[in-house]
Amino acid sequence: MDFTVTAGWFVRIVLAAAVGAGALALIRLLRRGDSDRWSELREQLSRSLKRRLAVFLTVFASVVALSILFPPSHLGPAWSGQAGAVLNAAWVVLTAWGCSLVLAALTGVVGWKYDMEAEDNLGARQVQTKVRILHRILVVVIWFAAAAAVLMQFERFRMLGGTMLASAGVLSIVLGISAQKTFGSIIAGIQIAFTHPINLDDVVIVEGEWGRIEEITFTYVVVRLWDQRRLVVPITYFTETVFQNWTKKSAEIIGSVFIHVDYATPLEPVREELRRLCEGAGRLWDGKTCVLQVTDAGTESITLRALVGAPDAPRAWDLRCLVREGLIAFLKEHHSDCLPRRRVVLEDKADVTTE
Repeated sequence: MDFTVTAGWFVRIVLAAAVGAGALALIRLLRRGDSDRWSELREQLSRSLKRRLAVFLTVFASVVALSILFPPSHLGPAWSGQAGAVLNAAWVVLTAWGCSLVLAALTGVVGWKYDMEAEDNLGARQVQTKVRILHRILVVVIWFAAAAAVLMQFERFRMLGGTMLASAGVLSIVLGISAQKTFGSIIAGIQIAFTHPINLDDVVIVEGEWGRIEEITFTYVVVRLWDQRRLVVPITYFTETVFQNWTKKSAEIIGSVFIHVDYATPLEPVREELRRLCEGAGRLWDGKTCVLQVTDAGTESITLRALVGAPDAPRAWDLRCLVREGLIAFLKEHHSDCLPRRRVVLEDKADVTTE
């Protein structure tokens, strides 16, 4: 009998040591593995995720080692029930934790595979928008179920845990009455994830401000404005309000430049100069649109509108500035007499004398 007990302890110690050694090996492998496959995997994982994974492996190995060394069945009737409940709760928490880490890792891999830094990134932005919103929803569901399962491991809270799982519909109705806006925001987030009125890194005009979609959460959207300010907008804004999305289907955009000149301005030289400016703009011009038109004729001047195409909004802005400056310089140098001027006609009237 003593030999059997000693052998059992020896086997449990060996198994616990093996689990600890395996967890330590995995942690070291994630940090500095030499394999090309592991190197590629480590590059896909963020530093924060690596730290969280290392902590998870440490806690997981500790729980496994305690389960092997001190199984509840060997603690006697006074402690076996409580120890079993605590151990089961620990396994539930570890399972939820592991699922959350797997979701985070998959989200990171998707972010690595669908790079939003690419020039044509519409597909990548749509995929990442959907994945990130679904990731947050699944994490909430996982931890809600885990909390209910943990409560069910203890006799005093078993009814509460069962109620949480069985009456999720009733709970959602009650919460929906008291938090209609919050649940409306969550539904709006799900709608955005599948219908894509906006995606991450989209160029939008919101409240008269130009910016890019930087972050999409359950309840709000962060828009990074052109001057590095952040505009925080309720997510329901994008399902209930009209807004401009310049990159809904494509990032290409046409910019316009207006110049007021005199009626005597020759148009063909100006058109040729516009073409020369576009061809010399390099990557700012998309090689497609380059048009000069007279769009208005006032009492003192005419209005020229130059339409130029660009691959995206930031380059369209730079191209518009370049064209505006170039045309003004061309008119000043070669046709200075064609700049807007005000004409005043003076008529000499003979003095009229009456007798």
